[in-house]
Amino acid sequence: MEDFHMWATFAVILAAIVAYVTEWVPLEVTAAGVIVAFLLIFQIFPYVGPDGTPLLGTEVLLSGFANPALFTVLALLVIGQGLFQTGALDGFATRVAQWGNGRTAATMAIALMVTAALSAFMNNTPVVVLMLPVLGVIAMRARLSPSKVMIPLSFISILGGMTTLIGSSTNLLVAGLAEDLGQPVIGFFDFTVIGLLVAVVGGVYVIVLLPRILPARATMLQEVGGGQGKQFIAQIPVGYNHPLIGCKSVAGMFPALKDMTVIMVQRGEHPFLAPFEDVTLRAGDVIVVAATRSVLADALKGTKALLTAEAVSSLDGSESTEAPHVEGPITLAEAIVAPGSRLIGRTIEQSALRAMTGCIVLGIQRQSRMIRMRMSDIRLEAGDALLITGSRAQVEGLRLSRDVILLEWSTAEVPLTERAGRALAIFLTVVGLSASGVLPISIAAITGALGMVAAGCLNVRQAARAFDRRIYLLIGSSLAMAAPLEVTGGARFIAEAVVGLLNGQSPAVVLSALFLLIAVMTNVLSNNATAVLFTPIAISTAQQIGADPFPFIVTVILAANCSFATPIGYQTNLLVMTPGHYRFADFLKVGIPLVVLIWLAFSLLAPWYYNL
Repeated sequence: MEDFHMWATFAVILAAIVAYVTEWVPLEVTAAGVIVAFLLIFQIFPYVGPDGTPLLGTEVLLSGFANPALFTVLALLVIGQGLFQTGALDGFATRVAQWGNGRTAATMAIALMVTAALSAFMNNTPVVVLMLPVLGVIAMRARLSPSKVMIPLSFISILGGMTTLIGSSTNLLVAGLAEDLGQPVIGFFDFTVIGLLVAVVGGVYVIVLLPRILPARATMLQEVGGGQGKQFIAQIPVGYNHPLIGCKSVAGMFPALKDMTVIMVQRGEHPFLAPFEDVTLRAGDVIVVAATRSVLADALKGTKALLTAEAVSSLDGSESTEAPHVEGPITLAEAIVAPGSRLIGRTIEQSALRAMTGCIVLGIQRQSRMIRMRMSDIRLEAGDALLITGSRAQVEGLRLSRDVILLEWSTAEVPLTERAGRALAIFLTVVGLSASGVLPISIAAITGALGMVAAGCLNVRQAARAFDRRIYLLIGSSLAMAAPLEVTGGARFIAEAVVGLLNGQSPAVVLSALFLLIAVMTNVLSNNATAVLFTPIAISTAQQIGADPFPFIVTVILAANCSFATPIGYQTNLLVMTPGHYRFADFLKVGIPLVVLIWLAFSLLAPWYYNL
């Protein structure tokens, strides 16, 4: 009966992997199906210990949903959402972009190399949490799909963590187990040379090839809302105390408006047209610009916002110069002027849209042609896209309007930059406490997530939006798979069968085969579970063939870190899965070649380095 449980476990895991890869059914359904299958198998055919106690009961199989790793990932997603909502890392992202001299490839390469360097001396998870929003901002500004950069971020952090003793919890775990088994203490840099050689080979693949291989998967906003690239016509009234007063044109352009195309500057009845020669902006000027949604959103941020309440009064005839009252964060959305709308043929002022809905029109985009006049003079046509701002309730109220069609998935909130300092302080505290070992990453992350809500960086609804049910079920089901594989002896059966086939082979061949086996298993089990399983096997194998155990211990360290082929292999893979909009098959597509590449590099370099 014992063999039945082991083979039944193999069958469920194989079926799950096939379902994950093919996506015949949604990933969530497969994950839930795995849990149900194991619950039924071990309920109908109990797996009991020598004293008759069930070893794989409901509590064990469902314990993954109470695992600290699950709550850590979810809490870190909330913290990341807090950083995004406040724009806390925009400045750092801008600095990294400057290092790359505006070249997207160079900027991404620098950011990834910084990640690898940090991962060598910090746990991988807080490093990815640190860099994930930074890479997200860089990708957005470069109009690059997040799917091109998120997996490289996770992979490069794992590679960096291979190079020192503290680079990964797996490294420390293997070193501790080896010491308990009578092996010498492993020093901080004892495997740095071979780890660095392997990491460089993998790093070239990650930085150079991965962005070209990964799909350019659009977000829902890009698919429905038209992406970040389309240009809206907007106007910026320069009122008294406006930050643009005194700005001069240079070489026909305004440096302060570098991300906008200035179409004209209206000064009373006199328009200045491009190119602008020796024009200095004054109070009372109206600047007509063409800009993307993201640039206009940036213009709303902070105490020195370029778009102010005066923009409202100049468009809708409001006599008030007070900023419109908005409950909560400002929301941006896009709406289409409907056929038969009462807005057709009217200007923004004549439409009285603000009076009816409370929403403000920031920009107008016409598909058929580029408009070259003041936004306040444009007469609306059916099909015009309006960039609208207001409170979330005001924007959602547009659903009831017969005059405009709200693009539901285009709604997004403008970062609350005045709370960026709070968010950054919370984030750095979480990273510092976890990296220094003062608090476990799970406790630090959960505390930080609560802090983001308590400090007003996020509201409860925004925090809830950061959760991803796919990750919740995926972690729970992966831990449900790992438990039967270990308890029924399935993992040890595979390990001993492969090692048994290598009898009589040279140490170099045994080392290579052991690396490949561990690299495969670490993508099914967790990396730490794989390390615990194979450390004694590796030491025993080395002793049986009369070889030095140290290269075999290093093999376990490096191979157990090769969690590239599945999202369940390592925590950082799960962290990037949602922002990168990845499928399970994406990790297989780009992760398997990396595992093979590192295996080949190790198989060639390790025998030479260790004189095997």
